[in-house]
Amino acid sequence: MWSVIQEKFKSHPAQEKVIRLLLERGFQINDKGRVVSGNIEIPHTQIANEIGVDRRVVDATCETILNDAQLMQIFRNVRTIPFLRDVAPYLGLGVIIILPDNAARKGLLGAVATAVAEHGVVIRQAVSDDPYLTENPMLTIIIEGRVSGELVNTLTRIKGVKSVTVY
Repeated sequence: MWSVIQEKFKSHPAQEKVIRLLLERGFQINDKGRVVSGNIEIPHTQIANEIGVDRRVVDATCETILNDAQLMQIFRNVRTIPFLRDVAPYLGLGVIIILPDNAARKGLLGAVATAVAEHGVVIRQAVSDDPYLTENPMLTIIIEGRVSGELVNTLTRIKGVKSVTVY
């Protein structure tokens, strides 16, 4: 998907910044060319300010999306999820952040999930950053309860794990 999007915006780096923000935040484009999250409209000026571009760049990006059937399918259907990482401690949940040595390596999520399950811990949420959208992608696992030192030791021994952070 990302290679298709990059190809369409390769000669417009400011618009590519808009596309990255839309995907990172899970914002959609509605039939009127407006940026939305569900039925809530996000002003193009606020998006422009967030990424340091002119509002007209956001307008032009949305217009490009509206006029391209493939892009429109993507940006009609992308969704935001409630990411529990920052609120997990307040909910009594543990957080494990895995930095991979190579985010494109296959099997890391599966190996981490297996290790967590083998320690009898329930995973409530797993979020893996897309290495094409994020400069330093990581895998975030939200678990029920606290993270044990034994589990951390197991995770650090998994091939492809560069570091493990817990809180």
